[in-house]
Amino acid sequence: MSIWRVKPVSAFEADMKKSDLKRVLTRWGLTSLGIGAIIGGGIFTLTGIAAHDYAGPALALSFVIAGVGCLFASLCYAEFASVLPVEGSAYAYAYGTVGELFAWFIGWNLILEYMMGATTVAVAWSGYFVKLLHLCGIDIPIWLCNDFATATEKCLAAGIQAPSFAFNLPAFIITWIVTGILIKGIKEAANTNNIIVIVKIAVVLFVIIVGAFYINTDNWTPFIPDAVAKVDAAGNPTGGFNFGFGGVLTAATIVFFAYIGFDAVSTQAGEAINPKKDVPFAIIASLVICTVLYILVSLVLTGMVRYDQLDEAAPVASAFSGIGINWAVFIITIAATAGLTSVMLVMMLGQTRIFLGMAKDGLLPGFFRTLHPVFKTPHKSTILVGAIISLVAALTPIDKVSQMCSMGTLLAFAMVCVAVMILRYKKPELDRPYRTPAVYLVGCLGVGFNIFLMCFVRKETWIAFIIWGITGIIVYFLYSKRNSNLNKM
Repeated sequence: MSIWRVKPVSAFEADMKKSDLKRVLTRWGLTSLGIGAIIGGGIFTLTGIAAHDYAGPALALSFVIAGVGCLFASLCYAEFASVLPVEGSAYAYAYGTVGELFAWFIGWNLILEYMMGATTVAVAWSGYFVKLLHLCGIDIPIWLCNDFATATEKCLAAGIQAPSFAFNLPAFIITWIVTGILIKGIKEAANTNNIIVIVKIAVVLFVIIVGAFYINTDNWTPFIPDAVAKVDAAGNPTGGFNFGFGGVLTAATIVFFAYIGFDAVSTQAGEAINPKKDVPFAIIASLVICTVLYILVSLVLTGMVRYDQLDEAAPVASAFSGIGINWAVFIITIAATAGLTSVMLVMMLGQTRIFLGMAKDGLLPGFFRTLHPVFKTPHKSTILVGAIISLVAALTPIDKVSQMCSMGTLLAFAMVCVAVMILRYKKPELDRPYRTPAVYLVGCLGVGFNIFLMCFVRKETWIAFIIWGITGIIVYFLYSKRNSNLNKM
């Protein structure tokens, strides 16, 4: 009954053999899911804030730093995926190494990454979709595409009467469309994602190739602008710097969140044809591909327009508007809308598979492990997840708490880096089709990098995160510890 008990590797192997999930995902299908989860609205929005306020042309260097930091975690994920190719991701990895309580805590906080992440993306999707309709000459009332608090703020800012009711209908609808695709089956979900990924990459390549012809190398000088101390509204120093190398590091913490999603590949191990080899490949390949694309986009944008003239809200679209290619704004908006759709799809897919893994271990009720008799998908938990996300996205100003998504991700990354070192030390004899190079160095760097980023999160986010964590521990002792399958071993 110890909270430090671990799930034997043999038990994971038994779970893999008796899994009823359909194994249809190939190496490149998994890689496409990773790219689908990573490339979203981040590349079309975060680049503006990071370049304009913190890094200047050195934004490309910020992407390199953030990419290397993520690479540490991805290498650790890859080794675990080759040893324990199951659908639980970081939760399963912690269960097989650190212990049940830590595994539960990771699984509980992955809700922040996947469910909270999907909710945030649904709201962002609504914003891009409304903008796309506006470009087509169609305008939706403010009260029908925002939550009540946000709609009230926008109405007051526009000098019009605040509504008595508001509901984000686009966010609600897209959530249920994605839910329906996920219930239908992993093959349908993967095919949908593949189409969207092709569109996204095509538009990103369009930005890189066309934008390259409009680069003015003078805009890259100085590459790293001189550091400027941050001040408050009254002109008093607040600590930290804009620009300089400190600004480059701060920008790296901002654009890091454009990389979130590569770990979602590991949640699909139960549906991969050859998970021991293909999941590690897909994790690393999707991260490397996206890192290269991010670096090229950042170089093109800061070359097309001087960094201090970039639009912080829509840097890519504004850069093309600035050089007179207005029709490109329409294409970029379509790409951003499509990109967010695939991010939602992969995030919701990952959440239901983590619930499935936890339910198989007895830490969640059997409701979460029930599979559809025909589609072989966890349809009940998918409907529940869809219902929660659709209502929260439609009624809540989710941007106020979106950093909670990042907290869950950073904790999961750090724990996987710790767990892979523990497993290498405790079980050196295990078959590892993929081995993390210099595992103790890579693992320590991964832990340090993610803890470093957690230090930059707002105080109120830390408070909410602690409350969420305490709630999870209470649930563990009231239900999960008693019903764990390890009690029967």
